[in-house]
Amino acid sequence: MARHGTELLPEAPAGLLRDASAYLTHLELERGLSLNTLDAYARDLAKYLTWLTEQDVREFAAVGEDDIRTFSAVLAESGLAVRSRARTLVAVRRLHAYLHAEGRTPTDPGAEVAPPSDTERLPKALSVSEVERLLGAVVGDEPAQLRTRALLEFLYATGARISEAVGLDIDDLDLSEGVARLYGKGNKERLVPVGSMARDALGAWIVRGRPEFEKARARGVHARDRAGAVFLNRRGGRLSRQSAWTALVHTAELAGLEGHVSPHSLRHSFATHLLEGGADIRVVQELLGHSSVTTTQIYTKVTGDTLREVYALTHPRARH
Repeated sequence: MARHGTELLPEAPAGLLRDASAYLTHLELERGLSLNTLDAYARDLAKYLTWLTEQDVREFAAVGEDDIRTFSAVLAESGLAVRSRARTLVAVRRLHAYLHAEGRTPTDPGAEVAPPSDTERLPKALSVSEVERLLGAVVGDEPAQLRTRALLEFLYATGARISEAVGLDIDDLDLSEGVARLYGKGNKERLVPVGSMARDALGAWIVRGRPEFEKARARGVHARDRAGAVFLNRRGGRLSRQSAWTALVHTAELAGLEGHVSPHSLRHSFATHLLEGGADIRVVQELLGHSSVTTTQIYTKVTGDTLREVYALTHPRARH
């Protein structure tokens, strides 16, 4: 019989459910937490398990620090209040600390991930020059290099979520018209423009790089993906979110960018740069696939902070 709180956990791989349930049992029997507190932990962990399941993570042992940081960025993008995000991250960190202490995982990936504070609403957007450094760091004509360049150009050109990018099929992409069809949360469809530099990078990957990885399909590998994913792995299957994230982090290191860079960094940068350039917030809302303009408005604070900083540094009557 399920203990109190475990019934609030979502459908997830057996390994995730087993360990999350064990943690809730620990909180109930050994920590003696109240039923309301157990429910709060279960609801917060339910968000985390749902997200991990979407990333095809089946065991907590496969989770790294960068995964938890990306999950934090996803919570920020959702518009969740800072206090609610902090509570969720605390639950996640304590879960991983428990699993590591019990010997269920080799490391504690949440140990160095601080919960968000009131002053941290979104991960910092990259500057235009930083984005250019990032996109310029991928050199060479090997298939993997062509794919990474095309992926990063696409993410910044469209503001796509990483799940939308790796879920993109050839049939969803029209390079001649410069548009892509993305499927967001709830399978909601939207069309987004694809700029010329991203089109060039995608064209180079599709023509010169992708066929090399696609050869694996001829041998019957990854038959389920024969509909034609745009971004393939070396075995001819659809590129995973984790592999896409790894490619971005490696490129950020090559570019010498300090601090944490995630796929959401490019999405945040996309939105921030559009707003700084004078784009209407409703247009940005549509491009990002937000159901409510309230979610998009979090980017106006980032833009406002930038404007105030520039004003303070440059206006002759603003300096003291």
